This record gives sequence, C-alpha cells and structure tokens, in this order.
Amino acid sequence: MRVAALADLHCGPGGSAETRDILLGIEDAADVLVVGGDLTNLGLLEEGEALLEALDAVRIPVVAVLGNHDHESGQARQLTYLLTGGGVHLLDGSAWQYQGVGFAGVKGFGTGFTPHRLAAFGEDAIKTFVDVAVREAAGLDHALAGLTTPHRVAVLHYSPIAATLAGEPPEIFPFLGDSLLEEVLDRRGADVAVHGHAHAGVLEGFTDGGIRVLNVSRAVLLRQPGAPSYVTFEVPG
Repeated sequence: MRVAALADLHCGPGGSAETRDILLGIEDAADVLVVGGDLTNLGLLEEGEALLEALDAVRIPVVAVLGNHDHESGQARQLTYLLTGGGVHLLDGSAWQYQGVGFAGVKGFGTGFTPHRLAAFGEDAIKTFVDVAVREAAGLDHALAGLTTPHRVAVLHYSPIAATLAGEPPEIFPFLGDSLLEEVLDRRGADVAVHGHAHAGVLEGFTDGGIRVLNVSRAVLLRQPGAPSYVTFEVPG
C-alpha cells in the first residue's frame, strides 16, 4: 500500500483552494492519505467546512487525527462530527483497517522525553497536565492492541521521539512530544509512525526499538529537496 502523509495544513475559512492545490493529483501517488493533525488553523467549523470542500476532490481514503490548533476554539467535538460526517476517518484512541493495513491514532501531548519527562508530582495542576499525556498514550495503546493486521501505521500530532524535533529550540522540546508514545509504539509495534506539530524539526528519526518516525509537518516538507507537498511510503498489505 502506498501512503501519502502530511500534517499542519492549518486550513483557514477561505483555504479550500490552497489546500486543494496541495493535494492535487495525490490519488495518483498513493492509496491512502494520512494527515497528522492541525487540519484547521483555529478549530472553527467554517475552517472544517473549507477543508472538506478541498478533500472532496481527493479520491482516496483520508485518515487523520486532530492537532492542538484544532482544539483552540473549544469546538473539537463538533469539528470531529463534521469531519467524520464528511468521510474523514478521524482517529482518537481508535483504529481503522484498510486492505490489510491498520491505522491507529491519537493526538498525543507534550510532557517531554525520558529521562527528563515531566512527572506527576506536586501540585494538582502538574498532575492534571501529566494525566492528559498518560491518557493519550493509553489511547494509542488501545488502538494498536485492537488491530489484527500484521502491518500498521501510527498517526500522531505530537512526536514520540526527540530526534525529529532537531532544529526546534531545546527549551520547547517538552511541549512538542512525549516518550510515553514511543514506549507504546515499541511495545505494540508499527511499521511507521507519522506526526506533525514541530515545524522547525527534521523529517526522519527512529524509536529505540527501530520504528521509523516521520515528521510530516508542511513546514518540514517545504524544506526538503524539490519541496514535496507530502511524503509517500509503502506498507505491505
């Protein structure tokens, strides 16, 4: 199976034409499109409608997760209903199987990376913050565990490893990813994981267990030779 992946579309209210141009001809390059979050700019329903208008021209299945921008306006639940009603396979601790390949996804969260990951200790606010990351990792674990396919793709917004964040200010690494996601990937297994969020990061890295991780943020892709609109890779079906 040929998979095309990108993230951080940040589609605005009038962004359907620009997004359509980004995805032009994608069905000739891939069998499935994966979008790693920040589908919209501010999480507004009118932005979701613009995105669906652009996706209407895409003749292959679309699999996605929400990103932090999609939560900005407090309408994430309504946005989810809108996008799923428009045919997007939106994953949130859930999975989807297609032609022998499983896709498991969560947004993820940012609490940093071992051995300096934020611990649930001290004030209630810190414990609540860390609990969000724990629940996101548990969602990924649940989604991967439920797949019966031998080959699977993990779809995230936040990064599971620090390597694909290289180029970002080190001070903000803890807010760009969480190594709990890496632990789940290595325990449950995946052929590849994709994420966005880190606009100044790099394209590729690997978990400790050897799983390939791709930072498919649009900003990262635009710095690649030839400035591709999306990354493509193959997964056995």
